[in-house]
Amino acid sequence: MSIQEKFGGELSEEEFRKFTLYTTQSNNFEDDNTRATILGFTNERVRIAPGAVVRIGENQIGQHSYVGLYSYVNGDVNIGENVLIGPHASIVASNHLYSAEDDFFSARSDLEKGKVVIEDGVWLTSGVVITPGVTVGRCSLVCANSVVTSDIEPYAIVGGTPAVPLGRIDRETGKYHWFKKEK
Repeated sequence: MSIQEKFGGELSEEEFRKFTLYTTQSNNFEDDNTRATILGFTNERVRIAPGAVVRIGENQIGQHSYVGLYSYVNGDVNIGENVLIGPHASIVASNHLYSAEDDFFSARSDLEKGKVVIEDGVWLTSGVVITPGVTVGRCSLVCANSVVTSDIEPYAIVGGTPAVPLGRIDRETGKYHWFKKEK
């Protein structure tokens, strides 16, 4: 059964216009919070921006967390409290497996090894990709357009493809300490 059939048929022209505006142009606290509630995320102050596709369990996003514009979150992903996910991020918790029998990548997913955990206070900036099986440690910062392929320590600053440690955040002072670059 299609979503339209399940919820009362096709949209009128006016309903479609309002729906389009709501899903593409209403990036503010109230609408983002309402969007999260409509999608089944009921923890306090969870916000989901327009265009984000979030296909995870109902209570797998902690309080005060935000999923940015046009981000994609899919599979067994746990997002902690006070997490910021920037626009165009991709967090996927499983992979398609190659089938020797069929000689292509099948629709089967490796769910056992794919779980992703984003701990409390993390900031995933714009365009970040988190690959299956990764844990991003508490209050770490992942720089723009980074691809995270392995676990990240708490309070780390990482960046690049694949992401590597660039610095750390001092838990006591909040200051960023950058590792020295080799010349």
